[in-house]
Amino acid sequence: MFLRIWRFITIILAALAMGTTFAHTLELPAKMNYDAEFWATLQQSLYWGFGHIGGYVEAATVFLATPVLTFLVRKQRPAFQWTLAGTVCFALAFFVIFLMFTEPMNREFFQWTPQSVPADWTEVRNQWEYSHVARFILHLMGLGAFLISVLVEVPVLERSHNPSTSGIAQRGVRK
Repeated sequence: MFLRIWRFITIILAALAMGTTFAHTLELPAKMNYDAEFWATLQQSLYWGFGHIGGYVEAATVFLATPVLTFLVRKQRPAFQWTLAGTVCFALAFFVIFLMFTEPMNREFFQWTPQSVPADWTEVRNQWEYSHVARFILHLMGLGAFLISVLVEVPVLERSHNPSTSGIAQRGVRK
């Protein structure tokens, strides 16, 4: 029962973390057309919850939920491989993409005011925006892997001796 609860918590946290990067990805087309002042204003006013709430959700996912889940299913094949794949995706999204590409841009543009945006601001914008797309792709792959890790443990239907269901083969597919 503990494993089921921990899986549920991990999947919920992973989905919430992915939700933040999905939102960024959906915003990207419009934001790429904004001028410097408007983009800087949005960056400093719109994203408080992403960092102050979403950041804690992602930290709980990366540092606690996914590694513990991976440990808990370590002897369950093939669930372990899928869980490990999901854990690696979330770790890459945080330790590589966020820390190396997103966070340096956060520190950069939080020093700006709408009136003091540097001439090369589009380089910062592009790195920040596209790093969120990369994180979303990794989060989506990771969440998918966690879901598959549950599905591979769903019992396979066996052939029934009941003539009315004899056409049902393994995994519920008709012959």
